[in-house]
Amino acid sequence: MRLGLNLGYMVAADDPAGQLRLTRHAEELGFDVVWAAEAYGSDSPTVLAWLAGQTTRIDLGAAVMQIPGRTPAMTAMTAASLDVLSGGRFRLGLGVSGPQVSEGWHGVRFARPLERTREYLDVVTTALAGGTVRYEGRHHQLPLPDGPGKALRLMMRPVSEHVPVYLAAVGPKNLRLAGERADGWLAVFYTAEHAAEQLAEIAAGRESVGLGMDGFDVVPTFPLVVGDDVASCVDPVRGYAALYLGGMGSREQNFYNQLAVRMGYGEEAALVQDLYLDRRHREAAAAVPAEFVDATSLLGDRARLTDRLAALRDSGVTTATVTPFARDLDARCDALTVLAEAHAAL
Repeated sequence: MRLGLNLGYMVAADDPAGQLRLTRHAEELGFDVVWAAEAYGSDSPTVLAWLAGQTTRIDLGAAVMQIPGRTPAMTAMTAASLDVLSGGRFRLGLGVSGPQVSEGWHGVRFARPLERTREYLDVVTTALAGGTVRYEGRHHQLPLPDGPGKALRLMMRPVSEHVPVYLAAVGPKNLRLAGERADGWLAVFYTAEHAAEQLAEIAAGRESVGLGMDGFDVVPTFPLVVGDDVASCVDPVRGYAALYLGGMGSREQNFYNQLAVRMGYGEEAALVQDLYLDRRHREAAAAVPAEFVDATSLLGDRARLTDRLAALRDSGVTTATVTPFARDLDARCDALTVLAEAHAAL
């Protein structure tokens, strides 16, 4: 099992220099990959290109590039460019985002997300493989049938023989699609105790195309808080958990909330969502169960982190990715060092 760093997405208060220092520290510690995210703040490709020019070994992954934010051809162009500029270190993570961002920010209807993802993958993989792109789907038609456009081929080729593709997936059908069409799964709120059902869906997708799980990268992201008192490690993560359980979607459609329900936190997830949507954010954070935070994070001292990493490895995780939660940059770097020591003790 390898280690990864997830920087998330930058907002106005974030310091890019700090993100670079954290990434370089992870590279020095032997972390395998750094991921950058996007919502409606920083975009992931720009951050990754900036990091590519200032690192040498660590892989650079988009977690994710939002499907509604770009045409599939534009995504293929960006992926090829990043792979060339980084010397073959790029990993392409894709996700449909959610209805609020898709429709509110990008102006793209959040309808038939599974079908849209499948079509998007068809075009991206054809383009990255060097093929001439001709496609007739419900959501994408290339070239348009009633205009002067013609079928085109990507004018550059990635350095990598194959750019790894990852899907951010939560629901069972998307998990199957990840197994069928992707090289890895970007997971959130992953627990060793509840992983078997999710991984079974991925395995079913792999089996449908004649593949096993060997070589498939299972990549959850965990909040990381280092400390001797586990109870005190919970509080820094509560706001993040409340945002996802309560605010990432509507009352009727929040995939993260639905995941918490499937994990056995139905009443608690409903309360967090009600409080958050009523803009009572502090109360929503306080209502997130400590047990949920602990189960879906990496909390504690080095010995406890080693035990947790061992359980994650045994459950099927192949790249444990973390976002350090700490008071300042020095403390976040220190947390990565402790995690690397815990990983070395496996």
